[in-house]
Amino acid sequence: MSVRATARITAVRDARGATTLPVLESDGPLALRRTRAVVPGVARVTVVGAMSAPLGGDRLAVQVRAGQGARLTVDSAAATVALPGPGPEAAAAHYAITLKAEEGAELHWLPEQLISAHGSELHMTTVAELAPTARLVLREEQILGRHGETTGTLLSRLTVHRAGRPLLDQQLAYGPAAPGGWDGPAVLGGYRAAGQLLVVDPAFDDRGPDARLLGATAVLTRPAGPAVLVSVLAADARELRAVLDRAAEELAAAARGRAPAAAHG
Repeated sequence: MSVRATARITAVRDARGATTLPVLESDGPLALRRTRAVVPGVARVTVVGAMSAPLGGDRLAVQVRAGQGARLTVDSAAATVALPGPGPEAAAAHYAITLKAEEGAELHWLPEQLISAHGSELHMTTVAELAPTARLVLREEQILGRHGETTGTLLSRLTVHRAGRPLLDQQLAYGPAAPGGWDGPAVLGGYRAAGQLLVVDPAFDDRGPDARLLGATAVLTRPAGPAVLVSVLAADARELRAVLDRAAEELAAAARGRAPAAAHG
């Protein structure tokens, strides 16, 4: 039996300047827990899987709103594993993420890896709506197949609007139901881990790192607007995270006006 569930998070800044969580609504397999923040003054919510999901036919959603001046980090306790549903004709699973950051808000969306298990089909959408002075840090990591198995089908779309105008609209497709060539040299080239880091920050309106390669299979690009996008291919999840973490440190320093870190090897 398929599951329909929507989890909701709302963060607001109170009169003392602290970020509070008036809405923390779990649903089905999406259990939300307030956890200790790494950075003082930033609220942190961790998504804890309460059951195996998403399975074929499931429709899951997470809706996040960071109100004016709020500072929020959302992460997850473990990787999300897309699994095939019961029966040979199970429908695709759908996972919809909606992120909204209002004026002066700072929102970090940092889930663990999404693993596309053999036989699964997942359609994932992430939509972010940002005010002109909002800041967003978004990390996505896709692992194509568990150890020793081929990947399932994964269709992923990321859409970001800032001040009501498009900033990024990107779609990725991997696996048996994806268009031909997804595993060829022009796309994955045999790699089984793919990820990206998007940082949208008003500080990048007039400064920021230049577009360049970050090693053999990673690149930093500049979308239209005050944003930086790092795209990475890697042999495994550990290598992928290491490259994204180094990029995150460099971009945080660049947003603060410090000299960028040394070029990646």
